Amino acid sequence: MNRHVETAVLDSQGLSAWISQERKLLTMVQAFHRMGTDLVVSANTIVEVSHARVSMPRLQWTLSRVRVEPVTERAAREAARLLKDAGLHGHKYAIDATVAEAALRQPGPVAVLTSDVDDMTRLCGHRAQIIGV
Repeated sequence: MNRHVETAVLDSQGLSAWISQERKLLTMVQAFHRMGTDLVVSANTIVEVSHARVSMPRLQWTLSRVRVEPVTERAAREAARLLKDAGLHGHKYAIDATVAEAALRQPGPVAVLTSDVDDMTRLCGHRAQIIGV
């Protein structure tokens, strides 16, 4: 991560890793903070990371440090177009597509922190730097 990133978007694995304070993700977040990068999650990502074992206070604390992007009808239509263009479909890819859509409308350069590098690369193309977590 030696180039400037204006916006970093976290998918569910990225957000989960931050909530559980995984060292690799914390190091990335600190580097982004030093370069003044905005941290963003799609609203759908909150749903995806919320389960019985997640620490709700820790989730709330983490969410207070990111900008949550809404999934509007317009965003959903664009996410559907990204899926079609990538040759993907179905619920398996739906949230990834909303994360990609949110990433692609952020000020660039944009990085996406994801556990699904292949699919996110297909959805974002070369318009975002994809970073595996």
